[in-house]
Amino acid sequence: MFTGLVEELGTVAAIEPQGDALRLTIRATTVLEDAGLGDSIAVNGCCLTVAERTDDTWTADVMQETLDKTSLAGIAPGDRVNLERAVTAGTRLGGHIVQGHVDGVGEIVRRSPSEHWEVVEITLPPHLARYLVDKGSVTVDGTSLTVVEAGAESFTISLIPETLARTTLGLKQPGERVNLEVDVIAKYVEKLLGDR
Repeated sequence: MFTGLVEELGTVAAIEPQGDALRLTIRATTVLEDAGLGDSIAVNGCCLTVAERTDDTWTADVMQETLDKTSLAGIAPGDRVNLERAVTAGTRLGGHIVQGHVDGVGEIVRRSPSEHWEVVEITLPPHLARYLVDKGSVTVDGTSLTVVEAGAESFTISLIPETLARTTLGLKQPGERVNLEVDVIAKYVEKLLGDR
C-alpha cells in the first residue's frame, strides 16, 4: 500500500526487453535508503518489486499485463519517474489509500497555468468515470490528488508549486499518457451496494 506522496523523481537507467516482459532499471537515492530485495516501490503509480539493486539503482521485472495496462510500455532510458516506497505502520497517511494497481491510462489534454498553480485536464477511460467525484481522490502517475471537476470523459486537477516541482506532473505535456488509479473505497462501496 502507498499514500500517493511521491518521495523522489528517479531516472530510467536501462530497459531490457524480454519478449513478453521487460527488466526496468531505475537510478534513485531516497527510495534505496532501506530497500531490499522483494520490497515494493511504486513507479508512476505501478507497484513493482525490487529484484536487484546496487548503491544507486534498482531493477524490477515488468510483466506483459503491466505493460498492456499502464504507461510503462512507452518508457525509455532517461525518462523521469515518480517513486514511492510502500507505507509502514508508522507512516503518516498524508495522501489517500493507494494500492499501486493502475486502473487505466489517461492522456493530458490541457494545461492552464495561473500565477500560483496549474489546472490540468486529463482524459479517462469511460468505465472509470463513475469512481471520480468533485473533491474526491484520484492517483495520477502515483501522485495523490484532489479532483476539481469530474466529467464523463475527463477530469481536472489543480497542481500546487510543490507538486509541479517534485513530480513528473510538472514535466508532462498535452498528449502524454499518465497512469490512473481511482479510489479503492469507491470500488468497494459499489460492489457492496451492487450485491444488495
